[in-house]
Amino acid sequence: MKRWFIIVIAAFIFLLLGVRLTQLLLKGRGGGQGNDQRPPVAVEVAAVRFGPIREIRKFTGTIHPYNQYVVAPKVSGRVIQINKRIGDPVREGEIIARINDAEYQQAVREAEANMRIAEASLAESRSQFELSRQEKERVESLEEKGLVTAAELDAALGNYDAREARYRLALAQVEQREAALESARIRLGYTLLNASGAGFIGERFVDEGALLAPNMAVVLVVGIDSVIVRTTITERDYGHIARGQSVDVLVDAFPDRRFSGTVARIAPMMREASRMAEMEVEVGNASHLLKPGMFARVEVVTAEKANSQLVPSTAVVERRGETVMFVVPDGETVARYVRVTTGIVTPDVTEIIDPNIQGRVITLGQHLLDDGSPIMLQEEAPDSSGEPENTQREKNSR
Repeated sequence: MKRWFIIVIAAFIFLLLGVRLTQLLLKGRGGGQGNDQRPPVAVEVAAVRFGPIREIRKFTGTIHPYNQYVVAPKVSGRVIQINKRIGDPVREGEIIARINDAEYQQAVREAEANMRIAEASLAESRSQFELSRQEKERVESLEEKGLVTAAELDAALGNYDAREARYRLALAQVEQREAALESARIRLGYTLLNASGAGFIGERFVDEGALLAPNMAVVLVVGIDSVIVRTTITERDYGHIARGQSVDVLVDAFPDRRFSGTVARIAPMMREASRMAEMEVEVGNASHLLKPGMFARVEVVTAEKANSQLVPSTAVVERRGETVMFVVPDGETVARYVRVTTGIVTPDVTEIIDPNIQGRVITLGQHLLDDGSPIMLQEEAPDSSGEPENTQREKNSR
């Protein structure tokens, strides 16, 4: 009894296996019909188009004045006048501030008096020297005739040498007094603080009445007819940027305006800690809208093509280490797996170098597809301009 029960169970199992094997064989012979029986996947598609594309590298940085300097005195004294306040324009050579100069005026008058004394002493020494020269010549003439003694000749020569030395000393004293007078006049001139270059007052550090020490800051002058944007670039971007490249600069203060600049300088080294190099961009600022300290975004065009085969970047995916797309051939409702070679890539569009795409590309739903998968087309909704959204974004990026 038990034996017959085991035989029945085994026969039933073999019957089930036979039925399953028959189903698999039938499915293998009609594989195309099996794919057609799979439920279609809803996907979004977009058209392939041809047009310009640019690769833009973006950086952030800070605006700095093209030049700046601090107006500070070289002498001590009390400020009696400051002619400028923050934001005022400054011309080269214009007087910014005045220091009480009474002490320095007195020093000039004293130096002038000492100069007059030295000149009078020089005049006296010159007169005495001239008399001693004449006496020496007279004695030398009489000595040739034998009318004077050797002692008288020696006395005349000694007097001449002494008078010459005093005359030279008087000349040196005059030169010394001239230098002292010039120094006093220079120190008097230091009581007027002048602008060494044109610009604007960026900061004012003191007010009238303040007692200044030498080199104490009074105002900061900034030159902003041109400005410099300092930023950093990574090692990945270093080889794509060179001096002289045109850039666009954007600031939050004027969100709808782009300022044109040029890459002026790139550091010849990377900072070891950050692996970044410093870059300076010069921007013309005749309107004076760009101010030092503003946060700036720098956009550099590193590659550009006038007419390329373009698809939305969302259409390009990675599968098993390959760059691929799923394409819907014209007149079909199945997805075709296509390997592609890309060129310039932006967040919105990607350049397809090879092959030439025939049909539309799938931009959403690729993760559910294989080659030949049935699909249900869902056209990409147009935006307010009547163009697909990805096309409009690309236009905005340009």
